[in-house]
Amino acid sequence: MAKAINAALSDAMAEDDKVVVFGEDVGALGGVFRVTDGLTAKFGEERCFDTPLAEASIMGTAIGMAVYGFKPVVEMQFDAFAYPAFEQVFSHLAKMRNRTRGAVSVPVVVRIPYGGGIGGVEHHSDSSESYFAHTPGLHVVTPSTVEDAYSLLREAIDSPDPVIFFEPKRLYWGKANVALPVHTGRIGTAAVRRQGTHATLVCYGQTVPVCMAAAERAAQEGIELEVLDLRSLVPLDDAAIERSVGRTGRAIVVHESVGFGGFGAELAARIAERCFYQLEAPVTRVAGLDVPFPPPKYEHWYLPDADRVLDAVDRAMSAG
Repeated sequence: MAKAINAALSDAMAEDDKVVVFGEDVGALGGVFRVTDGLTAKFGEERCFDTPLAEASIMGTAIGMAVYGFKPVVEMQFDAFAYPAFEQVFSHLAKMRNRTRGAVSVPVVVRIPYGGGIGGVEHHSDSSESYFAHTPGLHVVTPSTVEDAYSLLREAIDSPDPVIFFEPKRLYWGKANVALPVHTGRIGTAAVRRQGTHATLVCYGQTVPVCMAAAERAAQEGIELEVLDLRSLVPLDDAAIERSVGRTGRAIVVHESVGFGGFGAELAARIAERCFYQLEAPVTRVAGLDVPFPPPKYEHWYLPDADRVLDAVDRAMSAG
């Protein structure tokens, strides 16, 4: 996945000299996860460059460059490092187009490596998608496959609107044989990763492999679970969710961020509102615990796994 993201950046930069990449250590080092490796050597320091350790400044610079015609792709080195830049995102990036009645667009892509599962310490393992999804004016996407990592990033860079691009860190090393370029669908479309009839697992990002593993185990007991990968949180593919839950009659929402006020709460509410007469059981959520992200040795207790997903499936099946 890391290589696919690198290829998407490289291809976009080669096709459009207005695409610039910058952030902390993205230049000579190639990023903490080597996602931007080789871009400075290929395109020069004016197209891919390092910045000071100042996220608000990075974001403000990107907004200004976008207003003047550039297409900045900025990296927030780790998920929680983006918080100092949030005021710029919320007050200006998300609102500029509306504030100017469409006269000024800000085609900025904010790349955020997010989530746990790599033994990261505090401020390196957050899942902060709800903050951005709650902010009107932003698109929010997250890939779970190598193909989507390339395709969604190309779509994000081409978008005239700002896009928050969440990259699940523990999937960076996931592999697939892919002929690039590849297009897997526009932003705002979900994908059924596995078809099923008994219940729908609604998931995204790093929880997609978790749900796929749970579905494999459930199939051994004769329970066929459908795995719906949202791919895009904003805009949300409501139609795909309604189709899937309408078929199965049960929904289990799975995400890594904390449960209280998490994105799963919005999904559960929408499913309850739109699929009420098709539901055979209450919508169930599987999420991170309502505590700050724990130290590395304890993160396995915090992260949703196949066992917790299957426990939720059991509750949904018995309720119906």
